[in-house]
Amino acid sequence: MGLKLYSAMAGVMLMAMGLNAQEVKSLEGKWDLVIQKDGEELPSWLEVKHSGTNTLVGQFVYAFGSARPIAEIEVKNDIFTFSIPKQWEPDGTDMTFTGSLDGEELKGTMIYTDGKPYSWTAVRTPKLEYVEKAKWGKTKDLFNGKDLNGWKAMGENQWVIEDGVLSSPKSGANLVTEEKFKDFKLHVEFKVPPGSNSGVYLRGRYEVQITDDKGSDPSSVLFGGIYGFLTPNEMAANDASEWQEYDITLIGRRVTIVANGKTIINDQNIPGITGGALDSNEGEPGPFLIQGDHGPIKFRKFEVTPRIE
Repeated sequence: MGLKLYSAMAGVMLMAMGLNAQEVKSLEGKWDLVIQKDGEELPSWLEVKHSGTNTLVGQFVYAFGSARPIAEIEVKNDIFTFSIPKQWEPDGTDMTFTGSLDGEELKGTMIYTDGKPYSWTAVRTPKLEYVEKAKWGKTKDLFNGKDLNGWKAMGENQWVIEDGVLSSPKSGANLVTEEKFKDFKLHVEFKVPPGSNSGVYLRGRYEVQITDDKGSDPSSVLFGGIYGFLTPNEMAANDASEWQEYDITLIGRRVTIVANGKTIINDQNIPGITGGALDSNEGEPGPFLIQGDHGPIKFRKFEVTPRIE
C-alpha cells in the first residue's frame, strides 16, 4: 500500500473516531499526572501511543503498583476514556479515567474502585538531558554508621543503627534523604532477609527493587529491576544471608545497574515514575528513598557521587 493511500485511510478512520490527526498527535506521548484524592496529591503516569491505524493504547502507573497496559484508549468528541483493572486497589470496580486536552495539559476525572470520582491533571514528561562525558564530584556517605543524620522517617520511625548497620526490623516507615540530587553514581550495600521486599527510589521517583529472588527468572518487579519498567538481563541476586551491592548510575533518564559485580541493566531509559514515587516532578532533583514499609531490610553503605556541571 502506498504511503499517501495509507495516510488517507488513517485520516478517514481518525475522523470516524471523532478527532483529527493533529488532536491524536497532541494526545500521544508520556504524561506526568497528579491525582487529587482525599486531600492528597497522588503522583501517577500515563503513556498514549498508536497501535495500527486507528487504535490508541498505552500504559498507566497509579500511585502504587507497577506499570499496567491499557488495551484501548477510546476517543470521541475530544474526550478520551480508558479503564484499568484492579491491581493492589481495594475490591470494587475497575478504575475508569476520562480526560481531554486543555492547552498543553490534560485534565480529567478518575472513578476509583469504590465508585468515587477524583480529579486529575497532567503535563508532558520533560526531556532529561544525557551527558556523554560526565564529570563527577566528591563521593559522600549519606549514612554515617551512627545515626539518621541527613535522613527523615516518613511516619513513626522503626529504623535502628547497630554496629554501623542501618536496619528496619519490621515493616514501617520509609526513609528519605534531606538532600536532593540530579545525576549521580550510587553505591549501596544491603542484606534482604528471606522473603522480604524493599527498594531504593532514585530522585524519589524510580524504584530499584531489592527482593529475595535468587534462582528466579529476571523480572522488572524482582531483584534489580526498575519496578514495572526495566527487566535485568539476568538474575544476579545472592542468598538472603549474604551482603549484596548495587552500583547505579543515573544521568537524565539513562540508568545502568551493576548488581553484585554483574551489569544487569545497561544504559537504558526509564520511561516514567514508578508506583510509590514521592512526586511526578521529573524535571527536578529529588532525594533518595529507602522502602521500609514492605518488610525487614539492612544497609551498611549508602554512598553517592554527584555529577558536576
